Amino acid sequence: QLQLVESGGGLVQPGGSLRLSCAASGRALADYSVAWFRQAPGREREGISYISVTGPKIKHADSVKGRFTISRDNAKNTVFLQMNSLKPEDTAVYYCAADFLDLMSLKTTDYNLWGQGTQVTVSS
Repeated sequence: QLQLVESGGGLVQPGGSLRLSCAASGRALADYSVAWFRQAPGREREGISYISVTGPKIKHADSVKGRFTISRDNAKNTVFLQMNSLKPEDTAVYYCAADFLDLMSLKTTDYNLWGQGTQVTVSS
C-alpha cells in the first residue's frame, strides 16, 4: 500500500517561499498521478496542483497559477510543491494525494490515497 508523508510547511512572511515535499513509501510513486490540495479553517478542501505519471502533464488552479510549481523526482519517490510569492490567503493545511489514474483532476473525490497534511501559515 502506498503511504504519503508531507513535509516542509511552516510560518513564512507574505512574499516568501516554501517548498513542500510529498514522500512516498510502500510503492513506487512513479506509478501514480499526484495532486496537492489545501484546506483553510472553515473552508472546503481545494485542489491546487496536479502532475501526471507520464509527460508529465501539469495543471494548476487559477488561485496559484504563476506562483506555485509542482514537480516530481521519481528517483527520490517524492513530489514537490514550490510555493513563491506567498499570500496570507495561502494559509492552510496542505495535503498530497495520489491515484493510479491520470485524470488531471483537482477533485478530492478522485483520490483514494492521502497524506496527513502539513501546516502552512503566511503572516507578518
